[in-house]
Amino acid sequence: MRLRLTPQDNSFYDLFASTGRILVEAATVLAEFLGSDEARRHELARRMEDLEHEGDAATHAVLRRVNSSFVTPFDREDIYQLASRLDDCLDEMQAAVDLVIIYRLQELPAALTQVVQVLVRQAELTAAAMPRLRSLAGLSDYWVEVNRLENQADGIYRELLGTLFGGGYDAIEIMKNKEVVEALERAADAFEHVAHTVEAIALKET
Repeated sequence: MRLRLTPQDNSFYDLFASTGRILVEAATVLAEFLGSDEARRHELARRMEDLEHEGDAATHAVLRRVNSSFVTPFDREDIYQLASRLDDCLDEMQAAVDLVIIYRLQELPAALTQVVQVLVRQAELTAAAMPRLRSLAGLSDYWVEVNRLENQADGIYRELLGTLFGGGYDAIEIMKNKEVVEALERAADAFEHVAHTVEAIALKET
């Protein structure tokens, strides 16, 4: 581990851990949202919006801390990137919720639940990894599994596109549903990008 001769600001770990917990709740809300009726969806959409605001506040807190700390636990650019990529995960999950509400989608492809199950698991793994940034030990299982899950999401995404374009949907409904599917796929990608950032930090710092 790199030798530090001056005290570090360790509050970053708590901020990242807090963001991880927000991601788990957001993924859980998303899963419930997709299985709810229209009235319940509006309530859950408001909760998702609240979580997105909480995530933004945590991200801004990290950035302020970077700018005010003399010594950070790892390189400043890596902290910026990790905070940004965690925020991307939340943004894409909220985007999927917003699209369902805006387009007033009623019946969604059943396989969407499979993508969301992947996101829930990715969020849980990410949340569990954040406190372990303190030691950067034993994290390889985390990024390997998140990458595997992203590959799984890719396969489901292709199946969903096949379902949408395979008949049973008119052209407008295809495009609306496709945007929701793509937002969920981007969320899975965003979790993978977080894992890649953690891997890069671990390799650099150890």
